[in-house]
Amino acid sequence: MPDTMHSIRPALRASTSSILANPRGAALFLDVDGTLLDLAATPKSVRVPNGLIGVLQRLSLRLDGAVAIITGRLISEIDLLLQPLKLTASGVHGAEIRTSPTGDIERVTAMLPADVVQDMRKLALDIPGVIAEPKGAGLAVHYRLAPQAEGVVLAALEAALERHRGAFELLRGKRLFEVLPAGLSKGTALSSLSALPAFRDRMPIMIGDDVGDEAAFKVSESMGGFALRVAGEYYRDEGADFAGPRAVLGWLDELACKLERAEKPSLHP
Repeated sequence: MPDTMHSIRPALRASTSSILANPRGAALFLDVDGTLLDLAATPKSVRVPNGLIGVLQRLSLRLDGAVAIITGRLISEIDLLLQPLKLTASGVHGAEIRTSPTGDIERVTAMLPADVVQDMRKLALDIPGVIAEPKGAGLAVHYRLAPQAEGVVLAALEAALERHRGAFELLRGKRLFEVLPAGLSKGTALSSLSALPAFRDRMPIMIGDDVGDEAAFKVSESMGGFALRVAGEYYRDEGADFAGPRAVLGWLDELACKLERAEKPSLHP
């Protein structure tokens, strides 16, 4: 892949140098949709690019397992996308966690009330192109295929959540709204994962592409780490560190190659 480490973005240059200088002092936290994968019309129609799974596996090995997924999706969905690879992960914006690649998926909070799920499923049936995606403790309502329905979807969600005032938060994303348990975010997810043995005392590098990643960016930077943004529908090119998921994959691949070369013994005395 082409060299992507010449980027003029200071945070990308600094984080790259830090990882290469001390791999055992760094940890990668990765969003998925819009970061590792190109966005698609529906959540189920995304495609995993060639080479991604192998690159993540190689990096996890070189960083002693300090590579984690932080996503709004269910962890089980990520496992299907990346199979056979499993990584330490947080799902549904911190409502799920898996503390090791071989561990069980644990729910951090209670299930979303059935009445909210039922209301959103009915809404999806009534409006062609709207997709209701229950996620256990959370829910996403996509309107990418029906952009004209944004106002109707928002009003329906606000009415449904009014019956559970204070228990949930509404997060606006890329052509979707997400219902999340109050007090949880990708920031709380990063904090929890950073305390695990494989990640403890390492500098975090969080890569994401959307408003939901901002909480994790703040936590990462507060811990002396980096926040790397991916251009797309939320971040403009001039404010991002990567032009898109393809650039992220290129950087991850090149990083793995450089770490592998650094570990090979020198041929000269």
